[in-house]
Amino acid sequence: MPLTGTPRRKAKVSRKRGQLVPALLFLLPALLGFIAFFAWPAVRGIYLSFTDYNLLSDPEWVGLENYQSIGSDPVFWRSMVVTLQYVLINIVVQTIAALGLAVLLHRFTKSMVIRGVVMLPYLIANVIVALVWYWLADYNLGLINSALDAIGLDRIGFFGDQQYAMTTIALVNVWRHLGYTTLLIFAGLQAIPGDVYEAAAVDGAGEWRVFRSITMPLLRPVLAFVLVVTVVGSFQIFDTIAVTTQGGPVDATNAITYYIYDRAFTRFDFGYASALSVILMIILAVIALVQMRVLRANQSDLER
Repeated sequence: MPLTGTPRRKAKVSRKRGQLVPALLFLLPALLGFIAFFAWPAVRGIYLSFTDYNLLSDPEWVGLENYQSIGSDPVFWRSMVVTLQYVLINIVVQTIAALGLAVLLHRFTKSMVIRGVVMLPYLIANVIVALVWYWLADYNLGLINSALDAIGLDRIGFFGDQQYAMTTIALVNVWRHLGYTTLLIFAGLQAIPGDVYEAAAVDGAGEWRVFRSITMPLLRPVLAFVLVVTVVGSFQIFDTIAVTTQGGPVDATNAITYYIYDRAFTRFDFGYASALSVILMIILAVIALVQMRVLRANQSDLER
């Protein structure tokens, strides 16, 4: 059997081994950060979820007691309903608005300035955005209510009324994240070959038919990614609530993340808060997996 290729093969293997050490050194900072700030806290949190822990004494093992208490906790179930309400409003409004805006950008302009303006709200910190909108929507002094009063309409307690508080918070976050979601979809639109649209135009397809039969199917992997990211992110809403309503009025905005914060850092019940966090982690993992499977995010119609 000829062995002419053996020296070359050995040289290739040796070269790969020589590249392994530098590669591992480049990965080491990220790996250490992942272990220190994600992996270890996750493992520690799972352990604490089976304990009674309040920072003042050592954790006391209680088994599944925290999880059993969650099942009969009315505040937990109320917080899940509130969170789902927020997620539904945020996802539906943000996705539809971002899709429409991305199509407009793709069809009518290539200006980097306009793209920058669309992206600008996302570059502002969430806390600042929340405070600005909180002042704008203030019942007595806010510009929005002053404008409503000027045209003869009743003032609205956007953040202080149970009926409007969570919807207001959801729309504030839609405003902030709309540009980021738009640019993700815009990037997906640019990846669609132009000859597909040219063929549709030759066949006499109208704008709506092209959008429904070509754009949406070819955009599906990007939309699946956007939905997974936005749904997971929406379940983690915290900062806007923390600086505006603090879960009120009457738990109307007490989302699951704020409830976890309240149990951990207000009541110092870290064991119960850890159990809530584990439940939330499982819920998000299941939702992400179901979305990826149902939307076939790893497949593209361009490959058919």
